[in-house]
Amino acid sequence: MLFDTRRYSFLNTQYMKSKIRIGCGAGFSGDRVEPAVVLAQKGELDYLVLECLAERTIALAQKRKMQDASKGYDPLLERRIESLLPIIASNKIRLITNMGAANPIVAAQLICQIAQRLHVVVRVAAITGDDVFSQLTGEELVYETGRPIKESGRLISANAYLGIDALLPALATDADIIITGRVADPSLFVAPLVYEFGWSSHAYEKIGQATLIGHLLECAGQLTGGYFADPGKKDVPDLANLGHPFADVSADGTAVFSKVEGTGGSLNLATVKEQLLYEVMDPSQYLTPDVIADFTGVYLQQIGTNQIKAWGAGGQDKPSTLKVSVGYEAGFVGEGEISYAGSNALERAQLAGKIIEQRLRGSFSDLRIDYIGSTSVHRKTFGVYTAPYEIRLRVAGKATTADQAALIGQEVEALYTNGPAGGGGARKYVQEVIGINSTFISREMVSPFVTLVNS
Repeated sequence: MLFDTRRYSFLNTQYMKSKIRIGCGAGFSGDRVEPAVVLAQKGELDYLVLECLAERTIALAQKRKMQDASKGYDPLLERRIESLLPIIASNKIRLITNMGAANPIVAAQLICQIAQRLHVVVRVAAITGDDVFSQLTGEELVYETGRPIKESGRLISANAYLGIDALLPALATDADIIITGRVADPSLFVAPLVYEFGWSSHAYEKIGQATLIGHLLECAGQLTGGYFADPGKKDVPDLANLGHPFADVSADGTAVFSKVEGTGGSLNLATVKEQLLYEVMDPSQYLTPDVIADFTGVYLQQIGTNQIKAWGAGGQDKPSTLKVSVGYEAGFVGEGEISYAGSNALERAQLAGKIIEQRLRGSFSDLRIDYIGSTSVHRKTFGVYTAPYEIRLRVAGKATTADQAALIGQEVEALYTNGPAGGGGARKYVQEVIGINSTFISREMVSPFVTLVNS
């Protein structure tokens, strides 16, 4: 069954709820599976969201789909669904996820196959329409540089950030699982709030508040202290069993954030404030497909252990354009690493670096040499300097071909016997680079669709 989401307006006006609980079980593609299972088992959720898609992730997924039309969904989809499906079916939790990546319909079909194997009846709604590659001319301007996107390199993908307009029709189908491609991260959380509370899609103040909720939840363990932790300065307990967050949201948009009792981590004013500002360039104008949100009036209150109340976000009319993440072929990176340990380790590593630079200088315009263990990140010393006892030399460079990129690893490996003394543990890599640019297109150019698949 196929719905053109532009032709329908789906709002849940008959069974509006006064409060719903929504949790985030994943904050990126490689996130742990266990926190989502704990949320589903013990969180008493209405909705579970798995946010697994980033700019580079979608481009890589498109690359996999180009090589095999049956691929292009999230690599951990099967593992996550197999672990979660019996639990969410038993506990009547609706799952929303962007694990469809470049191939939501095939992902939905795979979910139904897993459901049949597990003897679970499931209805899946797959949202497509974010792939706008065929609609680009190449003359669109890159947001970051102002240059035409065709100048970046061979384009391989272009995915528009869909919003709640694409998700609401899927929610109205009563599907147990909604799987999407490129949808703006907060929208995965905003849509169920709009649907369950019967808000108008033009209620921008409430949608601004819902966007705050989605923004705080979307990175999962970051809100409960994962990215916050800094031993001795910002201690977070039991990180090995970090719990992911959920929010109890009232019909007015007020939210209380918490985590499952007994899980690790910490949810306090400091962890929430860090996440509030994460990736927000202008808190007064946080642009999403659903609203231009305003976070400058947000209030946060600690109301209990691992419980934060949040309210006060606002919003205004949504932008007239949609952001598009454009992937392009950016050549290859060659890398080589080798370690030096013991007395004079840094000096030997630096001599090795000079040898490599002398031999490769004419072949690579972009060559980087790092001495890992000695100011390799900041490139300078802060505080008292102590001579390191062990150093790992890393050499990396960009090339137009894989063969050229491989020269770097070959030269580093040759240091074994060609000096200096004591090198060991050499490794070499060649990796294709997928670059990412951003541009904008008119909303009218994007046509979301909902496809239903039953197990």
